Amino acid sequence: MAEIDGPLLQRAEAWLKDDPDPATRAELSELLARGDGDGIRERFTGTLQFGTAGLRGILGAGPNRMNRAVVVRATAGLCAWLKLEVSEAAERGVCIGFDGRRMSRELAREAAEVVVGAGLRAHVFEEVVPTPLLAFSVLDRNACAGVMVTASHNPPQYNGYKVYWGNGAQIIPPHDDGIAGCIAAVPSVMRVPKVEYAQARGDGRLVVLGQDVTKRYLDGVTRLTIHPEVPKAELVIAYTALHGVGEPLFRAALAAAGFLRVHTVAEQAEPDGAFPTVAFPNPEEKGAMDLVLALAARERADVVLANDPDADRLAVAVRDEDGTYVTLNGNEIGCLLGHYLLSEGRGADRLVLSSVVSSPMLGAIAEAHDAHFEQTLTGFKWIANRAMELERHRGLSFVFGYEEALGYTVGTHVRDKDGISAALTMAEMAAWCRSSGRSLLDERERMWRRYGLFLSRQVSVMMPGAEGASAIAGVMERVRSSPPTEVASHAVTAFSDLLRATRYPAGGVVEKLHYPPSDVLMLELEGGHRVMLRPSGTEPKIKFYFDVRIALRQGEAVEDGQARGQALLGVLVEGLRAITGVA
Repeated sequence: MAEIDGPLLQRAEAWLKDDPDPATRAELSELLARGDGDGIRERFTGTLQFGTAGLRGILGAGPNRMNRAVVVRATAGLCAWLKLEVSEAAERGVCIGFDGRRMSRELAREAAEVVVGAGLRAHVFEEVVPTPLLAFSVLDRNACAGVMVTASHNPPQYNGYKVYWGNGAQIIPPHDDGIAGCIAAVPSVMRVPKVEYAQARGDGRLVVLGQDVTKRYLDGVTRLTIHPEVPKAELVIAYTALHGVGEPLFRAALAAAGFLRVHTVAEQAEPDGAFPTVAFPNPEEKGAMDLVLALAARERADVVLANDPDADRLAVAVRDEDGTYVTLNGNEIGCLLGHYLLSEGRGADRLVLSSVVSSPMLGAIAEAHDAHFEQTLTGFKWIANRAMELERHRGLSFVFGYEEALGYTVGTHVRDKDGISAALTMAEMAAWCRSSGRSLLDERERMWRRYGLFLSRQVSVMMPGAEGASAIAGVMERVRSSPPTEVASHAVTAFSDLLRATRYPAGGVVEKLHYPPSDVLMLELEGGHRVMLRPSGTEPKIKFYFDVRIALRQGEAVEDGQARGQALLGVLVEGLRAITGVA
């Protein structure tokens, strides 16, 4: 066990005196009494960084953990920034919600007391809610910000603090940097003004959000349907909330739309922050969908739907002709939803968006339906904020956005990913297919034959330590300064450097891009293929993304086209390895 050095000991002792939580004070006191240098170092070397819409980390004592002290500082900094930026911040106030994770309720209550102590009104959900309902409430109440205490689909030991601006979307610059600066200026947790919860509620400065907000959210979700006339009562659905908070709103939304045969996994229906039946509560992880797939097989369900624990993501599986279930990947779900909304929906000047690491297929779908398409940086905050920017300045009508990590939003009802409205739309699409004697898998094939078969692959290369970081930077600089003219004999038709927000078409006019600066390089290849490079923002690795577009030949089996596509992906991986020396 490593010793505790002097500066680290001073930091820990100072934190101990300023920590309002007896539980984390006891944890830290025990570490100090044991002389646990490793444990102290883990908690006090660095702090949780305010970014990607907020904070997320392991629960525990110290600035590098999620705890009451960190939430007090974060909320004090948020309120200070709101009072600088929003003239009516005090009256508009902050909406606050929480999920079913360990400490979520306590952390949300701490945030509410700080909001009221700062002179702002707090609009508070007193029971667990899905993240999209909290995002909706910011717009519904005309609040100037929102706070959701959640760690989404992270492991059980995590919690987090997600921040929304008054436009209902997750925060982006300059607000994230401004809030971070105000957090850093908080001198002491114990000196942050707070108003006790009961007192704040009694004098009206804390307003409890009731069922009327939930009803307006559900009414809006139901209005997103395209084909309310399609028969839905016979479609059999299997669903799991993965021990999260999505089940009540999922059931209510589907029942209101006419879906009657909905079966849910009883063992995973209630919120439980221990997630006892799954090792990792992310529907993308191996084994997470086992119980709902078993339920689907017993009930002969047509479609399987799953939300993550805070219900902002959606996973889908579909029953094949032989009775097995095919799990759709994030790009397939996103493109099916985009195809349905654009082909069956109506309207002019329609807009769809996806993240830059998602499949380019949505662009081909948009082109076929005369809709505007763009990609944004990774993260739904960019999708939502870009959608509003294009609505304001170009008069476009936002229809749909997605990112390949199972995040989808339909329309403008919620300005963030919403696993409830996406689930309803997918269920309606399945019923629409069923009414014509097709399944979602049949529709996927029809989509591939119409727009092209798009396949994707990601390759990550770990390069740890200072030497690895230098090597990653070297790869990015070599490609940036001297971009290749071809990859595996496929000509580069355009090169984009998102750090410079510039696209360089081969032999064409240089274009400025809308992206904020980001260390991402993109190579567009002849034939509609694409290769991208970027360093990971959280791990010592460089990531490579490959997308290919295959035109299925007349009468060609999908499996044969997929084999051709996978072979081409392998060729491009080898081609990039030759260029970079690391792929």
